[in-house]
Amino acid sequence: MSGPSGVGKGTVCSALRGKLPDLVYSVSATTRSPRQGEVNGVNYFFKTREQFLDMMQNDQLLEYAEYVGNYYGTPRDFVEKTLESGNDIILEIEVQGALQVKQKFPEGVFIFLLPPSLDELKDRIIGRGTENQATIDHRMTVAVDEINLMQHYDYAVVNDQIDCACKRIESIIIAEHCKIRK
Repeated sequence: MSGPSGVGKGTVCSALRGKLPDLVYSVSATTRSPRQGEVNGVNYFFKTREQFLDMMQNDQLLEYAEYVGNYYGTPRDFVEKTLESGNDIILEIEVQGALQVKQKFPEGVFIFLLPPSLDELKDRIIGRGTENQATIDHRMTVAVDEINLMQHYDYAVVNDQIDCACKRIESIIIAEHCKIRK
């Protein structure tokens, strides 16, 4: 699952974990600083730039991208072991990373999370209170570019209300398990 910064990917993924206990949540690595309440190894693996570059060079990441000055990536080993065990896994990743994963795992199910509107998205980003105006403006420009890449995904879900977005995603997971042709 991916979508623009501020769309609520983390919030929706957290809610899904409570509703779908068998769904494995992939923890991404990042070089960005933790936000208030985030825990290393739970929300992200917080890495220094040097540690992250080492992971890249040693092919320890399934995908990675630089986004607004920070690196984000998915540790390869955890995802591969989860899939080999027959479990579903959800990756909360940026659009660039999702497109890399789609090349490696075309059988995956790719969900694009949308805001109800760009104005609502901007309000959510401002509401975090963690970004300056230049960063907010940049995130909004990037958001428009990312929304334009939505056609590369299998599904689009509007995150207007968390419970509604979760129900839509649960329905997608059920439908994919019932699918005859993949």
